[in-house]
Amino acid sequence: MNKENKFNRDVEYYLLREIASESEFTQLELSKKIGVSVGKVNYVLSAFVQKGIVKMENFKQSKSKKGYLYLLTPDGIKEKKRITLNFIKRKMKEYEKLEQEIGKAKQEIEEEVA
Repeated sequence: MNKENKFNRDVEYYLLREIASESEFTQLELSKKIGVSVGKVNYVLSAFVQKGIVKMENFKQSKSKKGYLYLLTPDGIKEKKRITLNFIKRKMKEYEKLEQEIGKAKQEIEEEVA
């Protein structure tokens, strides 16, 4: 998996996690929370809506009408679980690789000191 694909998968995970925790957001708020552009948030959310993973409605009480209510559909809940499991597997692999790199670096330092 290339860096771009990993990044996209991470964005999907973080968006679904935010939507599951709190459903009322503007795309600007979501982009700030997960650290990506508004365009990226819009692109991923649009894909989620098309796939039936997320349902989107205007706020009823919003004065600006720029905010939306994002809800996970039953398929979205299943997809969030799948994406979360893949996220955990990816991050565990990254963690294991970092552990190995740190171990090698420590060994190098110990060899230089000896």
